[in-house]
Amino acid sequence: MKCPFCGNKETQVIDTRTAIDAFSIRRRRQCGQCGRRFSTEEKAEFQLPVIVKKHGEREVFDESKLRRGLKNALRKRPISAEQVDNIIDLVKQSLLLSEEKEISSQKVGELVMLHLRRLDQVAYVRFASVYERFNDVAEFTRIIADLSDEE
Repeated sequence: MKCPFCGNKETQVIDTRTAIDAFSIRRRRQCGQCGRRFSTEEKAEFQLPVIVKKHGEREVFDESKLRRGLKNALRKRPISAEQVDNIIDLVKQSLLLSEEKEISSQKVGELVMLHLRRLDQVAYVRFASVYERFNDVAEFTRIIADLSDEE
């Protein structure tokens, strides 16, 4: 690994730790020439399935779109950034485990709703209303009744 400070190609790993998400490794390095220390992160690369949209268009899985949708649903809710990251990781893990080359956007939405339902019911209803394109109050009433029946 090249030193970001002096450009020396000889650096030494002085500490290695598994990151919180367990999908990456953080390494603490020290340059053999200038002696400065820096951290690097090593992540495994995965090939997620292509997302097939409702009208048949295909697009690469975009984590930022998922994060944006979750943030909208979770606005002003007591949910940490770590919990959002956890949902995203769980969805990505489910997609990887499916071993499918293509997966419908509907399936992705269902995965998100499954995790939101467990985490925060208000966020679940918000996400479901956009995802399922609720047209009237009766649809909100139905989904809230379903949540009440579970308790």
